[in-house]
Amino acid sequence: MVAVVLCLTGCEILGSSSPSPVASPSPHTPIADAGLKGSEAPGGLAACTSNGPLDKYILSLEATDPILAARLESGWQLLQDHGATAAQISIYAADSSACDAELGTSKAKSAANVIVLFPSEAQADQAWSAGVFGFVPPAPNQISAGIKRGTGTGLGPASWTYVRSPLWLACWQRSVFVSLLIMNALDSPTFTAATAAVDARLH
Repeated sequence: MVAVVLCLTGCEILGSSSPSPVASPSPHTPIADAGLKGSEAPGGLAACTSNGPLDKYILSLEATDPILAARLESGWQLLQDHGATAAQISIYAADSSACDAELGTSKAKSAANVIVLFPSEAQADQAWSAGVFGFVPPAPNQISAGIKRGTGTGLGPASWTYVRSPLWLACWQRSVFVSLLIMNALDSPTFTAATAAVDARLH
């Protein structure tokens, strides 16, 4: 009888013990805080007034360049088809004309960054592989001077860069984000510092 009581008591104690706490996953960086910041842009470049959510940027373009707005809307729809839930754009330029120019075509000194958020890393990777606003990763057999793909970019395995003055471009996937960063008429040290700064926030 004593043994039975001891056994029941022990079982009750074990059954009532609290489970070990499970660490909650770290929250992802808010998309509004992830992109290129004014403090990281070269001196002499001013923030464009249309910086912010991508859909609002596209809306602002409809009045001045409806053809470009339609192209961006199409690219944004393709990203949403891959699961994208939000996107932010930030542009810094020496001339306001770069604020409304097609990505990568401005002749003025400028830096543009688009950050896209996905529900999962797998969806982000699939979207990066398919291309972002027409910028598609080169196939391994298409690598040439000025083009890198993979870990050699310093931005992880799902990344590629194009570096040929006056254009510097990086597109990469990190965590649940895809980032497209384009610089015109600047320099390699500025480009490298900017991509590293943005990449550090993509988690």
